[in-house]
Amino acid sequence: QLQVVESGGGSVQPGGTLRLSCAAPGYTLEYHAIAWFRQAPGNEREAVACIKSGADSTNYRDSVKGRFTISRDNAKRTVSLQMNSLKPEDTAKYYCRLAHWKGNTCTPFGSWGQGTQVTVSS
Repeated sequence: QLQVVESGGGSVQPGGTLRLSCAAPGYTLEYHAIAWFRQAPGNEREAVACIKSGADSTNYRDSVKGRFTISRDNAKRTVSLQMNSLKPEDTAKYYCRLAHWKGNTCTPFGSWGQGTQVTVSS
């Protein structure tokens, strides 16, 4: 079964940048829509961004628009989430997941990975 693995998290100061990566060892993500989610302690998991399989369409939650960019690197078989101008409220564990793209929205399926922690603090 295809299992995703997230990496690239860390601790940064407000205004800093991080680049998260999603991969599925032994598989290519090229033909799947991929969604990034995050969950902060005490909060429900929320969708952050999604990219269609052909990479010609993306969507973002309002609070990250203009700061986060989701993209594909098919040669590396990864989907990345570039996070700029990070804010303390972006602190969460970030997860990627396979998704179905329909009508400009993503519906996740498959299993969750272990996630990667992002901490934004001064």
